[in-house]
Amino acid sequence: MNCCNCRRDIADYSNFCYFCGVRQAQAVPPTRAPWQGKRLMRSSTDVKVAGVCAGFAEYLDWDVTLVRVLWAVLTIMPVPVLGIVAYVISWIVMPVAPLPVPQTAPEAAPHNATTA
Repeated sequence: MNCCNCRRDIADYSNFCYFCGVRQAQAVPPTRAPWQGKRLMRSSTDVKVAGVCAGFAEYLDWDVTLVRVLWAVLTIMPVPVLGIVAYVISWIVMPVAPLPVPQTAPEAAPHNATTA
């Protein structure tokens, strides 16, 4: 960016010129596109206890039944408390996904029949 007074090169983010001290016109900061990645969230529709397994299944693109079976095995096999504690922590930490917007059918135009 060039200074509007002395025409010297200065950094794009500068509010004032380093050389003459004149305030620079506010440039519009570059806007970043919103993050489009997936978020780990509890399911609000496919809920058995709290929606944690369904949230993990949706995040990993796995079948929810597979995740539930793996979680049950995790709860039973290594240390019984580990799966339960992990589920409760996930329940507390993971936000609930918003409800999906229902698809509404377009309303039919009212039928204005004239009777004679």
